[in-house]
Amino acid sequence: MTDGTDRPHSPQPEPAPEGGGYGFPPGIPAPGGYGFPPGSPDRTASGDDGVHPQSGGYGYPPAGGYGYPPSPPAPGTFGPPLPFPEEPGPNGPNGPNGPSGPYGLNGPDLNPPPVAFGDEPDWEAMADRSAAERRKKRLWMVGGAVTVLLLLAGGGTFVLLRDGKPGAKDVADNAPSSSPSVSAPASGSPDPDASPSKGYSPTVSSDVSLLRDSVGKTSVRMGPEATVPKVTTRYELTLKGNPNSYAQATEPGVDTTKSFTLAARVNNASTAKGTHVVMSQGTGEAFSIELGADEVDGKQAWVFRVRTTEKSATPTVVTVSSTGKKTVKTWAVLVAVYDAEKKMIHLYVDGKQAGEAAVPGIWQNSGPLQLGRARHQDAWAGAFKGGMNQIRIYESAFTPEQAAAHRKGDLDAAGRATATHAWVTG
Repeated sequence: MTDGTDRPHSPQPEPAPEGGGYGFPPGIPAPGGYGFPPGSPDRTASGDDGVHPQSGGYGYPPAGGYGYPPSPPAPGTFGPPLPFPEEPGPNGPNGPNGPSGPYGLNGPDLNPPPVAFGDEPDWEAMADRSAAERRKKRLWMVGGAVTVLLLLAGGGTFVLLRDGKPGAKDVADNAPSSSPSVSAPASGSPDPDASPSKGYSPTVSSDVSLLRDSVGKTSVRMGPEATVPKVTTRYELTLKGNPNSYAQATEPGVDTTKSFTLAARVNNASTAKGTHVVMSQGTGEAFSIELGADEVDGKQAWVFRVRTTEKSATPTVVTVSSTGKKTVKTWAVLVAVYDAEKKMIHLYVDGKQAGEAAVPGIWQNSGPLQLGRARHQDAWAGAFKGGMNQIRIYESAFTPEQAAAHRKGDLDAAGRATATHAWVTG
């Protein structure tokens, strides 16, 4: 942009037609352009790069200079390659400098490109390895999860099989029932000195104050101060010898009009003379049957007594007792038998008969079975202090052989089949 005033100027002179362009000497350049003069000697021997320019070497295209159309290239300069002359010698077709010679255009590359330090990583192989590792990890995770599930499923199956198998819960776990029971045959009469079976519980699972009947359906409720601990290897019904320490069933244990057998393993801890009742039945005015310890002829003895059906001004009581048997602080197996057909009662201590007596019959009382006390003159008496277990009732009259076998745990199948109740047997 100007202010309207023409300024003096000197135009740039045009290059001479015969010149060599800006910055180059006038005249026509030598064939081959500026560069090595024509006919330069071979520099390979001096350690050069092996390129041997012929007729002028490297240079610029002849004529025109920069910015002007070039003239057709002269022989030996840059441009379309010319055929090699058919000449013999080192530059011929078969010479060392020829197209097929060791130093020619098609000869071996004596200067191969340098190899870079270290090869480029095989990215595809690395990706494959990474994918394989991920797959392996997933397989391990899936395998571990499946193993855990199988273990859990196996444990659940074991619990179901264990808890759901027939006979897993004893029929005596049912609540007390006053209806007549259909008794299952006893599985055996174990030796009172034998170890209890594993998993045995003396009480009802839903109420630990109830002694579980492992044969029938008559549970026995313990008094406030009665317990059933496990002492060494077996359970014992432990009583303290006071009015709150006893156990009572909801119904009679035996039918006194029929034959029966009472059995118990006991340890009397009281040194006091007088009545110490292990088992009885009856309520109201008096008991109908009673098994335990009492004073006989000034000495403590094991006794089995019954109230008879004889009519008189006072109730008639018949007693059979042991003689010369220790009754305090020692375990003893007591078996009391009533034979309804023979009208006889028997007492066995540790498998041996201690006494027997004839009776006209046993007075029937609808009162329930009692453990640790008996009814005397409209009041509870004979509180027992000590322990007891292996408490059983059979609906048959044991013979002397069966009483001895019971003590040893060798009771025959016929005797075992008559068991109707069993408490604290483990």
